Amino acid sequence: MLKNDRWIKEMAEKGMIEPFNKEQVKEGVISYGVSSYGYDMRIADEFKIFTNIKNTIVDPKGFDIKSFVDFKGDVCIVPPNSFILGRSVEYFRIPRELLVICLGKSTYARCGIVINVTPLEPEWEGYVTIEISNTSPLPAKIYANEGIAQLLFIEGSEVCERSYADKAGKYQAQKGITLAKM
Repeated sequence: MLKNDRWIKEMAEKGMIEPFNKEQVKEGVISYGVSSYGYDMRIADEFKIFTNIKNTIVDPKGFDIKSFVDFKGDVCIVPPNSFILGRSVEYFRIPRELLVICLGKSTYARCGIVINVTPLEPEWEGYVTIEISNTSPLPAKIYANEGIAQLLFIEGSEVCERSYADKAGKYQAQKGITLAKM
């Protein structure tokens, strides 16, 4: 793990997170910004809501874009036992010596909402596509421009041999909500 003061300064200087909140914002919102040993990212106000109108099969090798309804707003309702996709407010540039693990915030977890993001690999950059599952039998609210997940930064004892940029990863520099690619 990175020492808190050092990584806060490093993130600000290197533009690792833009916009960057060097303190935790929590008054009247689900918290975001710097936390004890990580950073709480926010979710933007654009969403893709999964719908099964076409009675399709979820296929990661050929996801049907018609299975989503685009929505923009301050609050997104996640249907019961379904999911939505969103993206981070922040744009990330991960240095070669770091791996970032993402975990959902406990405020949402206590409501049956599961946040899923795969690790942010060394030298990956872009807006994070966030999968939000509602495991409850009731509709659930997601608040745009507020905290959605906590990022934990793990510093390698040495620089990785092959970064995400080196292998020309298919999700490099994504600008919006990005569906599964082959």
